[in-house]
Amino acid sequence: MGKIAIIIRREYLSRVRKKSFLILTLVGPILFAILAIAPSAIMLLPDEERIILVLDQPNLMDQNKGSDEVQFQYANPDKYTVDKIKEMVRTDEKFYAALFVPSGESWDPDFISKNITFFSRGDVNVQVQSFVSSFLQKQITNEKLRVMGVDPELISGAKTNVSIRNIDVSKEEESETSAGPKMAVGFLSGFLIYFFIFIYGSMVMRSVIEEKTNRIVEVIISSVKPFQLLMGKIAGVALVGITQFAIWVVLTSGIVFAVSAIFLGNMVDPESLIAGQNLGGDDEISAAVITGLDYLGMINFPLIISCFLFYFIGGYLLYGSFMAAVGSAVDSETDAQQFVLPVSIPLILSIIVLMRIMTNPDSTLITVLSMVPLTSPIIMMARLPFGVPIPELLLSMALLIGAILLSVWIAGKIYRTGILMYGKKPTFKELYKWLFFRE
Repeated sequence: MGKIAIIIRREYLSRVRKKSFLILTLVGPILFAILAIAPSAIMLLPDEERIILVLDQPNLMDQNKGSDEVQFQYANPDKYTVDKIKEMVRTDEKFYAALFVPSGESWDPDFISKNITFFSRGDVNVQVQSFVSSFLQKQITNEKLRVMGVDPELISGAKTNVSIRNIDVSKEEESETSAGPKMAVGFLSGFLIYFFIFIYGSMVMRSVIEEKTNRIVEVIISSVKPFQLLMGKIAGVALVGITQFAIWVVLTSGIVFAVSAIFLGNMVDPESLIAGQNLGGDDEISAAVITGLDYLGMINFPLIISCFLFYFIGGYLLYGSFMAAVGSAVDSETDAQQFVLPVSIPLILSIIVLMRIMTNPDSTLITVLSMVPLTSPIIMMARLPFGVPIPELLLSMALLIGAILLSVWIAGKIYRTGILMYGKKPTFKELYKWLFFRE
């Protein structure tokens, strides 16, 4: 055990002292914070103003000015033709596009709706086209209602927005719940597990290949057993991963909080937020924020965090041991690809299935995959926010622990033989023989 501790210490210190580790540890939180803040910041940015020249022959648009982002400027139908507005768009960059609404021989809504045309210098923005299409659709519908003798205001007043509450009755104390926050937490947890398993598992493989290529391992093996070296590497890199992850969480949280406080401090009053009062003059936004925070508060975060640590470490140990075995069996990272792909397929499958979990977390397929050790670290973490029966969770953990012990045994057998093999690409058949090779 003392030799394993020495190897762990060496692996840990050799990595945390590297400039690449320090740079990535400091830059990582900035990148994560940007990913967290960027969507909200982009939404707050004002959209580019686009002026559309309109030739509205039937006066269907009633000289409506549009919106702040899409502004309509009307051309007199008596003085302008289609060719004229096309020429104006072609030569005057002030106009984003030209819109032609024909009248036809008589007021025919079907004719108008099928012959409305955009003229532009390139592709029309999808949002602009959607805005104009929705506006014209509403105008044509209103005109058709008037022709039929129906007041459009009556139809508009009859429309009702339906809001359905979801009450969880699985426990004695009923509570209101929502799948949205659970989907976000589950997806983020599963994706982070996938992300870190790949990063640190690959780190173990590269370390083994590097020492094998430089023949350093021949010297190390003279002092320690191959299995001790294997466990020392896996555990050492695991500590590096936990250290880096902990720093990332603390720094990213600090950066996000600081940026939010600086840029949103004048827009949002924390006391009003707590009291559930108006945010920036918009009661609907205020209610949505308060409701979202309430739903997040219903998620069992202590369980989520503790299980995240278990599946993060368990998933890493499972795949890290396989990656170490792959590294010991080859002489370069190029040769390792044929073995890495089969090992990675369960992880890739888990990410593919991840979106399925968001819509149906209790399906038979998802339940089975959350039990299978090769996929459970990602699948179970994505299921947890939706609620998982304790027996299923304990069974998943027990199967993962058993799979870790088996994978370490397999990796140890392959590592013991492969670490001193040079100049030959092993086949899967040879790897199978190494498992039962006796000294």
